[in-house]
Amino acid sequence: MRNAHHRLATALLLALPLAACDSSASGDAAKGAAPAAAQAAPASQPSQTLASAKGQIRVTRVASGLDHPWSLAFLPDGAMLVTERSGQLRRVGADGAVSAPIAGVPKVWATGQGGLLDVVLAPDFASSRRIYLSYAEPGDNGTAGTAVAYGTLSGDTLADVKVIYRQEPKLEGPNHFGSRIVFDDAGHVFISQGERNQRPTAQDLGKLQGKLVRLNLDGSVPQDNPFVGRADARPEIYSYGHRNMQGMARDPRTGKIWQSEHGPRGGDEINLPEAGKNYGWPIITYGINYSGQPIPEAEGKAKDGMEQPYHLWEKSPGVSGMAFLTGKADSPWNDSLFLGALAERNLIRLTLDGDRIVGEERLLNEIGERVRDVRVAADGSVYVVTDEDDGKVWRIEAPQAP
Repeated sequence: MRNAHHRLATALLLALPLAACDSSASGDAAKGAAPAAAQAAPASQPSQTLASAKGQIRVTRVASGLDHPWSLAFLPDGAMLVTERSGQLRRVGADGAVSAPIAGVPKVWATGQGGLLDVVLAPDFASSRRIYLSYAEPGDNGTAGTAVAYGTLSGDTLADVKVIYRQEPKLEGPNHFGSRIVFDDAGHVFISQGERNQRPTAQDLGKLQGKLVRLNLDGSVPQDNPFVGRADARPEIYSYGHRNMQGMARDPRTGKIWQSEHGPRGGDEINLPEAGKNYGWPIITYGINYSGQPIPEAEGKAKDGMEQPYHLWEKSPGVSGMAFLTGKADSPWNDSLFLGALAERNLIRLTLDGDRIVGEERLLNEIGERVRDVRVAADGSVYVVTDEDDGKVWRIEAPQAP
């Protein structure tokens, strides 16, 4: 097992009950409320200069007025696609103009942590115009589960929508859907999920909750997935024993998949998932219940056959989206990993030496908003969306080299 990088080891008992919880500021999406109309570009995009460990950074508010935005994806023309948890997909221009909702998006279960979640462009988007969405899909009798669909972006419409993945079985409850979508360079799509706050499912290979899933781009199952051919396991599963994975990214330098997940009260993690491995939840954990009591199924912080976190926060920042900044040798932020922090209301920057995490700082404390997602643009600028009633897109310009 790998050694965990323990952070703030003495602070666990001081963690607030909601430190790792991904509860939204306003709870359920407004029932029956009409989506907001399109917004013209603002007259100005206010910016401010803030401090960082590597020098001053410039932070600009690109757009506002979004309803709990969850994810963003850059389009080739400089605009962005942004999801709103209540079910809308919008185009946001570089000038801050916000489109009306794009038609054709699948119906979502916008309750609690459920709704419209991740958006990514297909690897061949330039020719196919295909995008992938993850979302909470409604089931029968008040149940729901994580799903992934793709469709063709045609103007202000998503056409030819096809659901390629459904978490089974669908369960009751408003929490722990994940979810992020990442492609490798071998024709596979990885889908992160949560265990729907029903802890034992994460260890049950016959259920898809609490599993990292790997599929072919069309939704079929790769024949080299680790549990293919086992009668007691779902063939879609790549790794298991996960709690609620809301951050995932591919390291452009190595091709490795990194993922982050919420602990309970304490124990947020980064993992580098490997095929067939068990990441322990809820049998091993560095967290406790929000009540202050131990996790009922927990047997300790380590157990044979279960992986240790690659990186650990014993006091939970509430980690969400993640993105790498690499290949910018002239940037002081080159070889960094960024993660949104919901509970701490800031942006985490980890300094990397190869795969080693050798430094950590917090950014955007002055903004004080829940950072839900982070993406790095081609020019090295860092973009974040903040999960608020008045959600925003912010652009961060890295410090200048001395």
